Amino acid sequence: MIFTVRILVLTTALVALAGCIPQVQDRGGGGWRPPAETPERFRQCVTALRAEGAQVEALPDRSFDNGCSATSSVKLVAIGIPVTNLGAVKCGLALPFVRWVRQDVPALAARWLRSDVVRIESFGSFACRPVNNQAGNRLSEHGRANAVDIAAFRLRDGQRISVKDGWNSDDPQVRGFLRALHRAACSRFSIVLGPEANALHHDHFHFDMGSGPYCR
Repeated sequence: MIFTVRILVLTTALVALAGCIPQVQDRGGGGWRPPAETPERFRQCVTALRAEGAQVEALPDRSFDNGCSATSSVKLVAIGIPVTNLGAVKCGLALPFVRWVRQDVPALAARWLRSDVVRIESFGSFACRPVNNQAGNRLSEHGRANAVDIAAFRLRDGQRISVKDGWNSDDPQVRGFLRALHRAACSRFSIVLGPEANALHHDHFHFDMGSGPYCR
């Protein structure tokens, strides 16, 4: 009887523990799908962006035969600091990105560099391609307009701080600025990749709202 009770208690504990273990979504082999999008959620997201002070334009949905799409996406017309090379951005990514640009970038530039960022350079957002541009890989979040790559920051005094040259710069203020931006991004986006993630990200920060969280 005592043995049976112990087995029952152990089984119950294991079931409870299993419920505490986060389930990782399988994104291999095309099995992963983005969260359901609805017109109402999109309207709410656009309203929230405008409440943040961003000027945005809602874009028509686009889907392609190879699986790429740009749905529930916006054009970021003006978000406080100009960002180069941006195309369609899924609204669910645009909202944390706008907050990062409007709140984190100015605050951290003032703290670490005693200057203002007047332009942010990106490698783009929507791009219909596989992960890391490697044939055979699953579709990149860029192929869903669900990712942005950030390469450099131009300061008011004309100085240009790039992820490529600044991440391991001899200047501790530049290193501190870029690392602080990376940490701030990790609290806003599902996936954040930088120079310490892998060699392919040695020159930019990658932000997306895919299956996470992952910060490196």
